[in-house]
Amino acid sequence: MSWRDFWNGEHAIYVSERHKALHYRRIAQDIAAAVPGRDAAVLDVGCGEALSADLAAAASGKLILCEAAPTVRDKLRARFGRLANLTVVSPEEVEALPDDSLDLVVANSLIQYLSEDELKRALATWLAKLRPGGELILADVIPPDLSPLTDASELLAFAWRGGFFFAALGGLVRTVFSDYRKLRAQYGLSTYSAVGITALVEAAGFEGVTRRANFGHNPHRMAFSARKALTVPEIAPQASASA
Repeated sequence: MSWRDFWNGEHAIYVSERHKALHYRRIAQDIAAAVPGRDAAVLDVGCGEALSADLAAAASGKLILCEAAPTVRDKLRARFGRLANLTVVSPEEVEALPDDSLDLVVANSLIQYLSEDELKRALATWLAKLRPGGELILADVIPPDLSPLTDASELLAFAWRGGFFFAALGGLVRTVFSDYRKLRAQYGLSTYSAVGITALVEAAGFEGVTRRANFGHNPHRMAFSARKALTVPEIAPQASASA
């Protein structure tokens, strides 16, 4: 089983329907707050079930939801097919989007499931699709020193505020025996220091990499903003051999 297979099938990553609903509502609100304008074209990469994507769509001119799992894409189309400014695509279809056509690309809680080479390829694609001056946000990035106990305590705090505390306690126990735990043990999750992710994003051609508030409930994970340069740097002409 791969990570794509995991997300494509039934799983218990959310401890209850309330947990899932509150999680996706919070993410949609965070994306909506980051949209630069009502006419902006936005790509949400690795969006998952995105139950409240209509909130982000309402803040955007166009919202493109990209999801690798086919069954999740089907659910998204069934849920949001009535929204004229919302489109659901596969990662392969992102490649076909016109270059310089997006104002914002958001990758929330995604890059931990990518290898470094996969991330480099994704960064190159996102850079190409963004308009000059467009923004990339990488959110929910896991630092190498983050303890699973910290993640668990933040989930329990979120659950207490959201009214699903006892479901969260049971969910944490189930996770120990879940496919998620087995996949994490087999494949691991990619982690990055602030210096490391900044270097990767800058090497891909983005500029102005800065820390920002994380999306979602866990402030111990990191988020970064970067932009595509407004102009392509000019290469100075070489002096002629006879000069």
